[in-house]
Amino acid sequence: MISQSNVRRYTFRGLKAGVSVMCAAVLSACVNYAGIHSDKQLAEPQHYATQQSMPSEGGRWPTADWADQFGDAQLKALIDEALSGSPTIEQARARVASAAAYSEIAKAATLPQADASYSYTRQQFSGTTYVPPPFAGSWQSENKGVLSASYELDLWGKNREALKAALSQLEASEADAQVVRLTLTTAIARSYNQLARLYVLRDIAEQEIAQREQIDRLTAGRIATGLDTEVELKTAQANLATSRAALKAIDGSIVTTRYQIAALLGAGPDRGLQIARPSLGVGDEVRLPDNLPADLVSRRPDIVAARWRVDGLTHEVKSTKAEFYPDINLSAAIGLDAFGFGRFLNAASRTVSAGPAIHLPIFDAGELRAKLKGRYAEFDYAVATYNQTLVTALSEVATQLADIRSTDGQLVDAQTAQSAARRADELALIQYKAGLTTQLTVLNADVTALSADQAVANLTMNRRDQQIALAAALGGGYTDTSDSAGLAATDAAAVSSITSR
Repeated sequence: MISQSNVRRYTFRGLKAGVSVMCAAVLSACVNYAGIHSDKQLAEPQHYATQQSMPSEGGRWPTADWADQFGDAQLKALIDEALSGSPTIEQARARVASAAAYSEIAKAATLPQADASYSYTRQQFSGTTYVPPPFAGSWQSENKGVLSASYELDLWGKNREALKAALSQLEASEADAQVVRLTLTTAIARSYNQLARLYVLRDIAEQEIAQREQIDRLTAGRIATGLDTEVELKTAQANLATSRAALKAIDGSIVTTRYQIAALLGAGPDRGLQIARPSLGVGDEVRLPDNLPADLVSRRPDIVAARWRVDGLTHEVKSTKAEFYPDINLSAAIGLDAFGFGRFLNAASRTVSAGPAIHLPIFDAGELRAKLKGRYAEFDYAVATYNQTLVTALSEVATQLADIRSTDGQLVDAQTAQSAARRADELALIQYKAGLTTQLTVLNADVTALSADQAVANLTMNRRDQQIALAAALGGGYTDTSDSAGLAATDAAAVSSITSR
Protein backbone atom coordinates (compact mmCIF):
# COMPACT_ATOMS: atom_id res chain seq x y z
CA MET A 1 0.00 0.00 0.00
CA ILE A 2 1.01 3.58 -0.56
CA SER A 3 1.29 5.57 2.63
CA GLN A 4 -0.26 9.00 3.11
CA SER A 5 3.20 10.58 3.22
CA ASN A 6 3.98 9.04 -0.15
CA VAL A 7 0.68 10.36 -1.50
CA ARG A 8 1.53 13.85 -0.29
CA ARG A 9 5.03 13.49 -1.75
CA TYR A 10 3.65 12.42 -5.13
CA THR A 11 1.04 15.18 -5.03
CA PHE A 12 3.70 17.81 -4.31
CA ARG A 13 5.83 16.46 -7.12
CA GLY A 14 2.83 16.61 -9.45
CA LEU A 15 2.08 20.19 -8.53
CA LYS A 16 5.73 21.10 -8.97
CA ALA A 17 5.80 19.45 -12.36
CA GLY A 18 2.59 21.25 -13.34
CA VAL A 19 4.06 24.59 -12.33
CA SER A 20 7.20 23.79 -14.31
CA VAL A 21 5.17 22.91 -17.38
CA MET A 22 3.16 26.14 -17.03
CA CYS A 23 6.34 28.22 -16.67
CA ALA A 24 7.80 26.55 -19.72
CA ALA A 25 4.60 27.31 -21.62
CA VAL A 26 4.75 30.95 -20.54
CA LEU A 27 8.39 31.25 -21.57
CA SER A 28 7.76 29.60 -24.90
CA ALA A 29 4.81 31.92 -25.50
CA CYS A 30 6.92 34.98 -24.67
CA VAL A 31 9.82 34.19 -26.96
CA ASN A 32 8.16 32.39 -29.84
CA TYR A 33 8.68 35.33 -32.22
CA ALA A 34 12.42 34.66 -32.25
CA GLY A 35 13.83 34.69 -35.76
CA ILE A 36 11.29 37.18 -37.10
CA HIS A 37 13.05 40.47 -37.73
CA SER A 38 13.95 43.09 -40.36
CA ASP A 39 17.25 44.65 -41.38
CA LYS A 40 15.79 47.58 -43.35
CA GLN A 41 16.93 51.09 -42.43
CA LEU A 42 15.86 54.62 -43.34
CA ALA A 43 18.20 56.30 -45.81
CA GLU A 44 19.91 59.50 -44.74
CA PRO A 45 19.76 62.34 -47.32
CA GLN A 46 23.41 63.20 -46.68
CA HIS A 47 24.41 59.78 -47.98
CA TYR A 48 23.38 60.71 -51.52
CA ALA A 49 25.84 62.56 -53.76
CA THR A 50 24.14 65.87 -54.63
CA GLN A 51 26.87 68.53 -54.38
CA GLN A 52 27.28 68.96 -58.15
CA SER A 53 23.63 68.57 -59.10
CA MET A 54 22.23 70.74 -56.29
CA PRO A 55 24.86 73.34 -55.35
CA SER A 56 24.33 75.78 -52.51
CA GLU A 57 23.31 79.08 -54.10
CA GLY A 58 22.08 81.09 -51.12
CA GLY A 59 18.48 81.02 -52.32
CA ARG A 60 15.34 80.91 -50.26
CA TRP A 61 12.85 78.14 -49.77
CA PRO A 62 9.49 78.71 -51.47
CA THR A 63 6.80 80.28 -49.32
CA ALA A 64 3.17 79.21 -49.17
CA ASP A 65 2.28 82.04 -51.57
CA TRP A 66 5.01 81.12 -54.06
CA ALA A 67 2.63 81.66 -57.01
CA ASP A 68 2.49 85.40 -56.19
CA GLN A 69 5.97 85.83 -57.68
CA PHE A 70 4.44 85.87 -61.17
CA GLY A 71 2.38 88.96 -60.36
CA ASP A 72 -0.96 87.65 -61.64
CA ALA A 73 -3.83 88.40 -59.25
CA GLN A 74 -6.17 86.06 -61.15
CA LEU A 75 -3.85 83.08 -60.54
CA LYS A 76 -3.83 83.79 -56.81
CA ALA A 77 -7.63 84.03 -56.79
CA LEU A 78 -7.96 80.73 -58.67
CA ILE A 79 -5.68 78.94 -56.20
CA ASP A 80 -7.60 80.34 -53.22
CA GLU A 81 -10.87 79.25 -54.83
CA ALA A 82 -9.60 75.73 -55.38
CA LEU A 83 -8.30 75.35 -51.84
CA SER A 84 -11.64 76.43 -50.41
CA GLY A 85 -14.01 74.41 -52.60
CA SER A 86 -12.30 71.62 -54.50
CA PRO A 87 -13.65 68.09 -53.81
CA THR A 88 -10.04 66.92 -53.84
CA ILE A 89 -9.34 69.04 -50.79
CA GLU A 90 -12.52 67.80 -49.13
CA GLN A 91 -11.40 64.21 -49.72
CA ALA A 92 -8.09 64.95 -48.03
CA ARG A 93 -9.85 66.55 -45.06
CA ALA A 94 -12.10 63.53 -44.73
CA ARG A 95 -9.09 61.20 -44.66
CA VAL A 96 -7.53 63.29 -41.89
CA ALA A 97 -10.79 63.18 -39.93
CA SER A 98 -10.92 59.40 -40.35
CA ALA A 99 -7.36 59.04 -39.06
CA ALA A 100 -8.18 61.32 -36.11
CA ALA A 101 -11.20 59.17 -35.23
CA TYR A 102 -9.09 56.02 -35.39
CA SER A 103 -6.54 57.57 -33.01
CA GLU A 104 -9.37 58.35 -30.58
CA ILE A 105 -10.45 54.70 -30.73
CA ALA A 106 -6.88 53.61 -30.02
CA LYS A 107 -6.69 56.03 -27.09
CA ALA A 108 -9.93 54.64 -25.64
CA ALA A 109 -8.33 51.19 -25.48
CA THR A 110 -5.73 52.54 -23.00
CA LEU A 111 -8.36 53.83 -20.55
CA PRO A 112 -10.82 52.11 -18.20
CA GLN A 113 -14.19 51.18 -19.68
CA ALA A 114 -17.56 51.33 -17.92
CA ASP A 115 -21.06 50.49 -19.05
CA ALA A 116 -24.52 49.76 -17.72
CA SER A 117 -27.08 47.22 -18.83
CA TYR A 118 -30.61 46.16 -18.00
CA SER A 119 -32.51 43.07 -19.09
CA TYR A 120 -35.96 41.64 -18.50
CA THR A 121 -36.56 37.93 -19.19
CA ARG A 122 -39.75 35.89 -18.92
CA GLN A 123 -38.77 32.22 -18.61
CA GLN A 124 -40.22 28.84 -17.60
CA PHE A 125 -37.64 26.88 -15.63
CA SER A 126 -37.25 23.13 -16.06
CA GLY A 127 -38.61 20.92 -13.29
CA THR A 128 -35.94 18.23 -13.79
CA THR A 129 -32.67 20.19 -13.68
CA TYR A 130 -30.68 22.09 -11.07
CA VAL A 131 -33.41 24.65 -10.36
CA PRO A 132 -34.99 23.79 -6.99
CA PRO A 133 -38.65 24.18 -5.94
CA PRO A 134 -40.66 26.33 -5.82
CA PHE A 135 -39.08 27.72 -9.05
CA ALA A 136 -38.82 24.35 -10.77
CA GLY A 137 -41.44 24.14 -13.53
CA SER A 138 -42.68 27.69 -12.90
CA TRP A 139 -42.71 30.83 -15.03
CA GLN A 140 -40.62 33.65 -13.64
CA SER A 141 -39.81 37.21 -14.68
CA GLU A 142 -36.16 38.04 -14.13
CA ASN A 143 -35.08 41.67 -13.77
CA LYS A 144 -31.36 42.32 -13.99
CA GLY A 145 -29.49 45.61 -13.94
CA VAL A 146 -25.70 45.74 -13.85
CA LEU A 147 -23.06 48.49 -13.76
CA SER A 148 -19.69 47.09 -14.87
CA ALA A 149 -16.16 48.38 -15.37
CA SER A 150 -13.02 46.90 -16.88
CA TYR A 151 -9.41 47.87 -17.40
CA GLU A 152 -6.62 46.15 -19.30
CA LEU A 153 -3.36 46.54 -17.41
CA ASP A 154 -1.37 46.63 -20.68
CA LEU A 155 1.79 45.49 -18.94
CA TRP A 156 3.61 44.95 -22.23
CA GLY A 157 2.52 48.18 -23.90
CA LYS A 158 0.31 46.67 -26.62
CA ASN A 159 -2.37 49.34 -26.41
CA ARG A 160 0.09 52.16 -25.81
CA GLU A 161 2.06 51.21 -28.91
CA ALA A 162 -1.17 50.91 -30.91
CA LEU A 163 -2.05 54.44 -29.81
CA LYS A 164 1.35 55.74 -30.89
CA ALA A 165 0.91 54.01 -34.24
CA ALA A 166 -2.49 55.63 -34.70
CA LEU A 167 -1.09 59.08 -33.85
CA SER A 168 1.71 58.57 -36.36
CA GLN A 169 -0.83 57.62 -39.01
CA LEU A 170 -2.73 60.79 -38.16
CA GLU A 171 0.42 62.84 -38.72
CA ALA A 172 0.95 61.01 -42.02
CA SER A 173 -2.61 61.80 -43.09
CA GLU A 174 -2.14 65.48 -42.31
CA ALA A 175 1.06 65.50 -44.36
CA ASP A 176 -0.82 63.71 -47.15
CA ALA A 177 -3.39 66.50 -47.07
CA GLN A 178 -0.56 68.96 -47.68
CA VAL A 179 0.60 66.81 -50.60
CA VAL A 180 -2.90 67.15 -52.07
CA ARG A 181 -2.85 70.92 -51.57
CA LEU A 182 0.55 71.22 -53.22
CA THR A 183 -0.42 68.95 -56.09
CA LEU A 184 -3.62 70.92 -56.68
CA THR A 185 -2.00 74.36 -56.57
CA THR A 186 0.82 73.17 -58.83
CA ALA A 187 -1.66 71.70 -61.32
CA ILE A 188 -3.63 74.96 -61.40
CA ALA A 189 -0.49 77.07 -61.88
CA ARG A 190 0.82 74.83 -64.66
CA SER A 191 -2.57 74.69 -66.41
CA TYR A 192 -2.81 78.46 -66.10
CA ASN A 193 0.64 78.78 -67.63
CA GLN A 194 -0.50 76.49 -70.43
CA LEU A 195 -3.41 78.86 -71.01
CA ALA A 196 -0.93 81.73 -71.22
CA ARG A 197 1.13 79.71 -73.72
CA LEU A 198 -1.91 79.15 -75.93
CA TYR A 199 -2.73 82.87 -75.95
CA VAL A 200 0.83 83.74 -77.01
CA LEU A 201 0.71 81.09 -79.74
CA ARG A 202 -2.63 82.50 -80.80
CA ASP A 203 -1.06 85.96 -81.19
CA ILE A 204 1.63 84.42 -83.38
CA ALA A 205 -1.01 82.58 -85.41
CA GLU A 206 -2.94 85.81 -85.99
CA GLN A 207 0.25 87.55 -87.12
CA GLU A 208 0.90 84.65 -89.45
CA ILE A 209 -2.57 84.92 -90.95
CA ALA A 210 -2.04 88.63 -91.56
CA GLN A 211 1.31 87.87 -93.18
CA ARG A 212 -0.14 85.22 -95.47
CA GLU A 213 -3.11 87.42 -96.40
CA GLN A 214 -0.55 89.96 -97.57
CA ILE A 215 1.29 87.28 -99.58
CA ASP A 216 -2.05 86.24 -101.11
CA ARG A 217 -2.73 89.83 -102.21
CA LEU A 218 0.78 90.26 -103.62
CA THR A 219 0.49 87.01 -105.52
CA ALA A 220 -2.79 88.12 -107.10
CA GLY A 221 -1.12 91.35 -108.23
CA ARG A 222 1.91 89.52 -109.63
CA ILE A 223 -0.36 87.26 -111.66
CA ALA A 224 -1.80 90.37 -113.34
CA THR A 225 1.71 91.42 -114.37
CA GLY A 226 2.68 87.91 -115.45
CA LEU A 227 5.27 87.36 -112.71
CA ASP A 228 3.33 84.52 -111.04
CA THR A 229 0.94 81.84 -112.18
CA GLU A 230 -2.18 80.17 -110.85
CA VAL A 231 0.10 77.71 -109.04
CA GLU A 232 1.51 80.42 -106.78
CA LEU A 233 -1.98 81.79 -106.16
CA LYS A 234 -3.38 78.42 -105.07
CA THR A 235 -0.29 77.81 -102.91
CA ALA A 236 -0.81 81.15 -101.16
CA GLN A 237 -4.49 80.37 -100.63
CA ALA A 238 -3.68 76.90 -99.25
CA ASN A 239 -1.13 78.33 -96.81
CA LEU A 240 -3.63 80.96 -95.67
CA ALA A 241 -6.30 78.33 -95.06
CA THR A 242 -3.79 76.23 -93.12
CA SER A 243 -2.93 79.18 -90.89
CA ARG A 244 -6.62 79.85 -90.21
CA ALA A 245 -7.16 76.19 -89.31
CA ALA A 246 -4.21 76.37 -86.91
CA LEU A 247 -5.79 79.40 -85.24
CA LYS A 248 -9.08 77.53 -84.80
CA ALA A 249 -7.20 74.58 -83.26
CA ILE A 250 -5.56 76.93 -80.75
CA ASP A 251 -8.96 78.44 -79.91
CA GLY A 252 -10.26 74.94 -79.24
CA SER A 253 -7.31 74.18 -76.97
CA ILE A 254 -7.93 77.42 -75.06
CA VAL A 255 -11.50 76.34 -74.35
CA THR A 256 -10.51 72.84 -73.20
CA THR A 257 -7.76 74.27 -70.97
CA ARG A 258 -10.31 76.56 -69.38
CA TYR A 259 -12.49 73.51 -68.72
CA GLN A 260 -9.52 71.71 -67.14
CA ILE A 261 -8.88 74.62 -64.79
CA ALA A 262 -12.56 74.73 -63.86
CA ALA A 263 -12.44 71.02 -62.98
CA LEU A 264 -9.42 71.66 -60.76
CA LEU A 265 -11.40 74.39 -59.04
CA GLY A 266 -14.19 71.92 -58.35
CA ALA A 267 -16.58 73.98 -60.50
CA GLY A 268 -18.61 73.42 -63.62
CA PRO A 269 -17.12 73.98 -67.10
CA ASP A 270 -18.85 77.36 -67.46
CA ARG A 271 -16.60 78.64 -64.66
CA GLY A 272 -13.63 78.15 -66.95
CA LEU A 273 -15.16 80.39 -69.61
CA GLN A 274 -15.00 83.28 -67.14
CA ILE A 275 -11.21 83.09 -66.81
CA ALA A 276 -9.52 86.09 -68.40
CA ARG A 277 -6.30 85.99 -70.37
CA PRO A 278 -3.35 85.36 -68.03
CA SER A 279 -0.85 88.14 -67.38
CA LEU A 280 2.01 86.16 -65.86
CA GLY A 281 5.36 87.80 -65.20
CA VAL A 282 8.87 86.36 -65.25
CA GLY A 283 9.02 85.40 -61.59
CA ASP A 284 11.83 85.44 -59.07
CA GLU A 285 15.44 84.59 -59.73
CA VAL A 286 16.04 80.88 -59.47
CA ARG A 287 18.60 79.96 -56.80
CA LEU A 288 18.65 76.85 -54.69
CA PRO A 289 18.60 77.24 -50.89
CA ASP A 290 21.53 76.08 -48.82
CA ASN A 291 21.65 72.88 -46.76
CA LEU A 292 20.14 70.71 -49.45
CA PRO A 293 19.25 67.88 -49.27
CA ALA A 294 19.21 67.73 -45.44
CA ASP A 295 16.43 70.31 -45.03
CA LEU A 296 14.37 68.84 -47.84
CA VAL A 297 13.10 66.01 -45.64
CA SER A 298 11.10 68.49 -43.55
CA ARG A 299 10.08 70.66 -46.53
CA ARG A 300 8.51 67.99 -48.69
CA PRO A 301 5.14 66.78 -47.34
CA ASP A 302 5.42 63.45 -49.16
CA ILE A 303 8.72 62.69 -47.41
CA VAL A 304 7.26 63.70 -44.05
CA ALA A 305 4.22 61.47 -44.62
CA ALA A 306 6.43 58.53 -45.59
CA ARG A 307 8.57 58.99 -42.47
CA TRP A 308 5.51 59.08 -40.20
CA ARG A 309 4.29 55.85 -41.77
CA VAL A 310 7.58 54.18 -40.93
CA ASP A 311 7.24 55.45 -37.37
CA GLY A 312 3.66 54.18 -37.19
CA LEU A 313 4.65 50.71 -38.36
CA THR A 314 7.50 50.69 -35.86
CA HIS A 315 4.89 50.95 -33.12
CA GLU A 316 2.63 48.45 -34.90
CA VAL A 317 5.44 45.89 -34.77
CA LYS A 318 5.94 46.53 -31.06
CA SER A 319 2.21 46.23 -30.42
CA THR A 320 2.08 42.94 -32.31
CA LYS A 321 5.05 41.60 -30.34
CA ALA A 322 3.22 42.42 -27.11
CA GLU A 323 0.39 40.12 -28.18
CA PHE A 324 2.73 37.17 -27.52
CA TYR A 325 2.62 38.00 -23.79
CA PRO A 326 -0.26 37.43 -21.36
CA ASP A 327 -3.12 39.91 -21.26
CA ILE A 328 -4.40 40.81 -17.79
CA ASN A 329 -7.81 42.44 -17.53
CA LEU A 330 -9.39 43.67 -14.33
CA SER A 331 -13.17 43.72 -14.18
CA ALA A 332 -15.82 44.53 -11.61
CA ALA A 333 -19.61 44.63 -11.66
CA ILE A 334 -22.37 45.54 -9.25
CA GLY A 335 -26.08 45.32 -9.84
CA LEU A 336 -29.48 43.94 -8.93
CA ASP A 337 -30.93 40.59 -10.00
CA ALA A 338 -34.34 39.32 -8.87
CA PHE A 339 -37.42 37.38 -9.90
CA GLY A 340 -40.32 39.78 -10.29
CA PHE A 341 -40.51 43.52 -9.76
CA GLY A 342 -41.33 43.57 -6.08
CA ARG A 343 -37.95 42.34 -4.88
CA PHE A 344 -35.83 44.03 -7.56
CA LEU A 345 -34.80 47.01 -5.44
CA ASN A 346 -34.14 44.98 -2.26
CA ALA A 347 -30.69 44.78 -0.79
CA ALA A 348 -30.94 41.01 -0.96
CA SER A 349 -31.10 41.22 -4.76
CA ARG A 350 -27.69 42.81 -4.94
CA THR A 351 -25.03 41.03 -6.99
CA VAL A 352 -21.32 41.92 -6.95
CA SER A 353 -18.36 40.46 -8.84
CA ALA A 354 -14.70 41.42 -9.26
CA GLY A 355 -11.52 39.79 -10.36
CA PRO A 356 -8.73 39.51 -12.93
CA ALA A 357 -8.85 37.66 -16.24
CA ILE A 358 -5.64 36.38 -17.81
CA HIS A 359 -5.24 35.38 -21.43
CA LEU A 360 -2.07 33.55 -22.44
CA PRO A 361 -1.48 32.49 -26.05
CA ILE A 362 0.10 29.03 -26.00
CA PHE A 363 -0.87 27.45 -29.29
CA ASP A 364 -2.56 29.37 -32.11
CA ALA A 365 -1.38 27.38 -35.14
CA GLY A 366 1.12 30.12 -36.03
CA GLU A 367 -1.41 32.95 -36.26
CA LEU A 368 0.57 35.43 -34.14
CA ARG A 369 3.84 34.65 -35.92
CA ALA A 370 2.16 35.13 -39.28
CA LYS A 371 0.68 38.41 -38.09
CA LEU A 372 4.09 39.63 -36.93
CA LYS A 373 5.65 38.60 -40.24
CA GLY A 374 2.97 40.65 -41.97
CA ARG A 375 3.75 43.67 -39.82
CA TYR A 376 7.45 43.37 -40.62
CA ALA A 377 6.62 43.12 -44.32
CA GLU A 378 4.57 46.31 -44.04
CA PHE A 379 7.44 47.94 -42.18
CA ASP A 380 9.92 46.92 -44.90
CA TYR A 381 7.59 48.31 -47.54
CA ALA A 382 7.23 51.59 -45.64
CA VAL A 383 11.00 51.94 -45.32
CA ALA A 384 11.49 51.22 -49.02
CA THR A 385 8.74 53.73 -49.85
CA TYR A 386 10.41 56.38 -47.74
CA ASN A 387 13.78 55.76 -49.35
CA GLN A 388 12.26 55.85 -52.83
CA THR A 389 10.34 59.03 -52.00
CA LEU A 390 13.58 60.66 -50.89
CA VAL A 391 15.41 59.58 -54.04
CA THR A 392 12.55 60.80 -56.22
CA ALA A 393 12.48 64.16 -54.43
CA LEU A 394 16.20 64.70 -54.91
CA SER A 395 15.90 63.73 -58.57
CA GLU A 396 12.99 66.13 -59.10
CA VAL A 397 14.88 69.08 -57.64
CA ALA A 398 18.00 68.31 -59.67
CA THR A 399 15.99 67.69 -62.86
CA GLN A 400 13.98 70.90 -62.64
CA LEU A 401 17.10 72.94 -61.91
CA ALA A 402 18.91 71.38 -64.87
CA ASP A 403 15.90 72.01 -67.13
CA ILE A 404 15.79 75.67 -66.07
CA ARG A 405 19.49 76.21 -66.72
CA SER A 406 19.19 74.45 -70.08
CA THR A 407 16.13 76.48 -71.06
CA ASP A 408 17.90 79.71 -70.12
CA GLY A 409 20.72 78.82 -72.52
CA GLN A 410 18.32 77.77 -75.26
CA LEU A 411 16.39 81.01 -74.95
CA VAL A 412 19.47 83.10 -75.74
CA ASP A 413 20.05 81.19 -79.00
CA ALA A 414 16.34 81.04 -79.82
CA GLN A 415 15.97 84.80 -79.47
CA THR A 416 18.98 85.34 -81.72
CA ALA A 417 17.47 82.97 -84.28
CA GLN A 418 14.13 84.74 -83.99
CA SER A 419 15.65 88.14 -84.70
CA ALA A 420 17.49 86.84 -87.76
CA ALA A 421 14.46 84.92 -89.06
CA ARG A 422 12.18 87.94 -88.68
CA ARG A 423 14.64 90.14 -90.59
CA ALA A 424 14.96 87.52 -93.32
CA ASP A 425 11.17 87.32 -93.61
CA GLU A 426 10.91 91.10 -93.95
CA LEU A 427 13.59 91.21 -96.65
CA ALA A 428 12.05 88.33 -98.58
CA LEU A 429 8.67 90.08 -98.60
CA ILE A 430 10.23 93.36 -99.76
CA GLN A 431 12.05 91.57 -102.58
CA TYR A 432 8.88 89.70 -103.53
CA LYS A 433 7.01 92.98 -103.82
CA ALA A 434 9.79 94.30 -106.08
CA GLY A 435 9.73 91.15 -108.21
CA LEU A 436 13.27 90.19 -107.22
CA THR A 437 12.51 86.77 -105.71
CA THR A 438 9.98 83.96 -105.92
CA GLN A 439 7.05 83.10 -103.72
CA LEU A 440 8.85 79.95 -102.57
CA THR A 441 11.60 82.07 -101.02
CA VAL A 442 9.02 84.18 -99.21
CA LEU A 443 7.17 81.12 -97.92
CA ASN A 444 10.38 79.47 -96.69
CA ALA A 445 11.38 82.63 -94.86
CA ASP A 446 7.88 82.94 -93.44
CA VAL A 447 7.87 79.35 -92.14
CA THR A 448 11.29 79.86 -90.58
CA ALA A 449 10.14 83.05 -88.85
CA LEU A 450 6.97 81.34 -87.64
CA SER A 451 8.97 78.45 -86.18
CA ALA A 452 11.36 80.89 -84.48
CA ASP A 453 8.49 82.83 -82.89
CA GLN A 454 6.88 79.61 -81.65
CA ALA A 455 10.20 78.33 -80.30
CA VAL A 456 10.80 81.48 -78.25
CA ALA A 457 7.22 81.44 -76.96
CA ASN A 458 7.39 77.76 -75.99
CA LEU A 459 10.79 78.11 -74.32
CA THR A 460 9.55 81.13 -72.34
CA MET A 461 6.50 79.20 -71.16
CA ASN A 462 8.57 76.08 -70.51
CA ARG A 463 10.89 78.16 -68.35
CA ARG A 464 7.96 79.33 -66.22
CA ASP A 465 6.51 75.82 -66.06
CA GLN A 466 9.85 74.47 -64.86
CA GLN A 467 10.03 77.23 -62.26
CA ILE A 468 6.59 76.21 -60.98
CA ALA A 469 7.70 72.57 -60.89
CA LEU A 470 10.87 73.50 -58.99
CA ALA A 471 8.84 75.35 -56.36
CA ALA A 472 6.72 72.22 -55.95
CA ALA A 473 9.81 69.98 -55.84
CA LEU A 474 11.14 72.14 -52.98
CA GLY A 475 7.91 71.61 -51.04
CA GLY A 476 5.85 74.59 -52.18
CA GLY A 477 6.31 76.45 -48.89
CA TYR A 478 5.43 73.48 -46.66
CA THR A 479 7.22 73.20 -43.34
CA ASP A 480 6.72 70.25 -41.01
CA THR A 481 5.19 71.66 -37.83
CA SER A 482 4.84 68.29 -36.10
CA ASP A 483 7.42 66.98 -33.66
CA SER A 484 9.80 66.25 -36.50
CA ALA A 485 12.86 66.87 -34.36
CA GLY A 486 11.73 64.33 -31.81
CA LEU A 487 10.75 61.92 -34.54
CA ALA A 488 14.10 62.24 -36.25
CA ALA A 489 15.89 61.68 -32.95
CA THR A 490 13.93 58.53 -32.18
CA ASP A 491 13.84 57.09 -35.72
CA ALA A 492 17.15 55.29 -35.48
CA ALA A 493 16.54 53.93 -31.98
CA ALA A 494 12.97 52.90 -32.80
CA VAL A 495 13.92 51.12 -35.99
CA SER A 496 16.86 49.47 -34.30
CA SER A 497 14.62 48.17 -31.50
CA ILE A 498 12.36 46.29 -33.89
CA THR A 499 15.00 45.18 -36.39
CA SER A 500 17.16 43.47 -33.80
CA ARG A 501 17.06 39.71 -33.78
